[in-house]
Amino acid sequence: MRADARRNRARILAAAEKVFAEQGSSGSTEQVAAEAEVAIGTVFRHFPTKQALLQAIMKDLLARLADQASELAAQEDPAAGLFTFFASLVSQAAAKRTVVELLAHAGIDVPIPDSVQTLRHSIETLLVQAQKAGGVRHDVRLDTVIALLISACQGAVHAGWDLDLQDRTLAVIFDGLRPARCS
Repeated sequence: MRADARRNRARILAAAEKVFAEQGSSGSTEQVAAEAEVAIGTVFRHFPTKQALLQAIMKDLLARLADQASELAAQEDPAAGLFTFFASLVSQAAAKRTVVELLAHAGIDVPIPDSVQTLRHSIETLLVQAQKAGGVRHDVRLDTVIALLISACQGAVHAGWDLDLQDRTLAVIFDGLRPARCS
C-alpha cells in the first residue's frame, strides 16, 4: 500500500472512531469522510461498507491494546502495568462503546480472532510478569482477569459510570488481585 493510502486509511479510522463515539449508530460514512478530510470515494475504496469500517476500527483498537499491554509488561513494575492497563481499558470502554454496540446491534460477526488472540497473549504476558514480580496473587488466572476486565468494561458502558464509581470499583478489583498482606 502506498504511503498516502496508508495515511488516508489511518485518518479515516481515527475519524470514524470519533464520529461513531459522538453520533452512535446515526453516524454516517459521509461524516467520517468529512472528519477525515477525504472524499467519500476514498472511504469506500478502503472500506466498501460501514460494517467493514467498524470491523477495521475494532481490529485497530485490539492491536493498540495488545501493544499497550506488551509495553507495560516490559516495564520495571509489571503489576503497576497490569493495573494501569486495566484502568485504561475500563476508561476507554465508554468512549468505544458505540462501535461495540453498532457491531452487536447489526449482528455483524467480527472476523478478527487473530487480533483477539494477540490481545489475550499480551494480557497473559502482563499477568505472568506481574505475578513474578509479586504484585499479583499467584492463583489468579488469565480467564479470571479477562472476566474482570469484561465485567468492569460492561459496567462502564451500561451504567454510565462516573469517575468516583470507576475509581472505587477498580480499587476493589485491584485489592482482590493483590497478594494478601501479613499483619
